Amino acid sequence: MTRKQKRLSVIAGALAFLGAATALTFYALGQKASYFYMPADLQTATLQPGQRIRLGGLVEGGSIVRGQGTQVEFSVTDSEKTVKVRYTGILPDLFREGQGVITEGSFGPDNEFIADSVLAKHDENYMPKEVADSLKAKGVWQETTQ
Repeated sequence: MTRKQKRLSVIAGALAFLGAATALTFYALGQKASYFYMPADLQTATLQPGQRIRLGGLVEGGSIVRGQGTQVEFSVTDSEKTVKVRYTGILPDLFREGQGVITEGSFGPDNEFIADSVLAKHDENYMPKEVADSLKAKGVWQETTQ
């Protein structure tokens, strides 16, 4: 092999390695994606069984039911539709009725959303961007200015 052929083979090998690494990275990131839905969006969504999603909206008033230990059931609403959520774990301190919330998990066999994480707004002026945008579009929530 000449010097030029060796150089080209090293370059070709490096490009093949980088291409494979890039393809594997994009594949792995695609598998971890969680799509965001409001309760009304779930009517038209085609979800695979066990597919992880983010469900956002407001915690419906009077829907929080505490079970044994850290099990909690509540409903997330966008004023059009409501989805029942089951969560086992410690809720954020600011979690309450009427609060903006994002839950992450999947639907169980009984069509109940089983969340493995719950995020709530952290002060009176903040609401997660996806939830605020969807609620504003539906006319349910208006941002307060100070």
